[in-house]
Amino acid sequence: MGTLLRRTRIDREQLERELLAKAATRSSESRGRTEPEEDDEFRTAFERDRDRVVHTKAFRRLKHKTQVFLNPDGDHFVTRMTHTIQVNQVGRAMARALGLNEDLTEAICLAHDVGHSPFGHTGEEALSPFVDGRWLHSEHGVRTLELLEPQNLTYEVLDGVRAHSWKVDPPPATPEGWLCRYADRIAYLTHDVADALRAGILEYHDLPTMALVHLGATSREWIDTMVTSMIESSYASGEVAMDPQLLTVMDELRDFMFERVYLRPESEGQKQKAISVIEDLVVHFSNHPEEVPDSFTTPTADALHRAIDYVAGMTDRFALSTHDRLFRPTLLD
Repeated sequence: MGTLLRRTRIDREQLERELLAKAATRSSESRGRTEPEEDDEFRTAFERDRDRVVHTKAFRRLKHKTQVFLNPDGDHFVTRMTHTIQVNQVGRAMARALGLNEDLTEAICLAHDVGHSPFGHTGEEALSPFVDGRWLHSEHGVRTLELLEPQNLTYEVLDGVRAHSWKVDPPPATPEGWLCRYADRIAYLTHDVADALRAGILEYHDLPTMALVHLGATSREWIDTMVTSMIESSYASGEVAMDPQLLTVMDELRDFMFERVYLRPESEGQKQKAISVIEDLVVHFSNHPEEVPDSFTTPTADALHRAIDYVAGMTDRFALSTHDRLFRPTLLD
């Protein structure tokens, strides 16, 4: 008998039926894809989705997209790519402990931010005046994976991308989608605090006492505390949840970060520059839709939406260099 196993998709689907929790989403029970496909011999539907996301250009561009600090110079500041890796790690750890579908969780976590604009949430604010309602990176993530760089992903993965943001309603349709919601918040609160400390925006003694008392003294302890709370509370309640007391601490920490870091007055000038760059680019490419590469939009998009698709897909540095190329000569005249 050989020393290795040969597990086909059918074998792994059977293992999902036998080993996963009752509430887990099984790949064999997926609601399917927009375009039907033949099953892979070895990979489940959610494994294929995970692999497709990793190979997209939109995923690769995350390495040069901002998390908090716009186009940072330092090597150790968090980018959308490193954030995504951390969200994925947290999500998979919780999925494994709870008997949920790790592959679906990973596919959602890896894909959740592919629709982000340059300059983070400031980019969302800048793009919103050009659309009805509010421009959301979660919606654009679905558009990216369905239309701009079509991957024909399963319903469950697209739903998780659509609803990973807490401001989106209805909420995720799967417990794995809920895991991504929590993993996203756990990751960004932890690493954004670390980045703010590294940048000198915060001092350690500035951090809320309740956070230090309930979460611990280090980033590693914070993640461990929040993940453990998620596992224990979810197991006890039978659905993905966090202990209410710890959730209150997280909410207070999030409010603190908005006040002291995300919306601090000192960053207003940088924020307004980012908004101006995006506004200028959208107006320019709306007036010159022929300059938008076809690979960044859809054939049926009008001039404005061609421009939005193109600008939303830019990295921070490409947006800045494109703006310099288009507008700096005008400023010098």
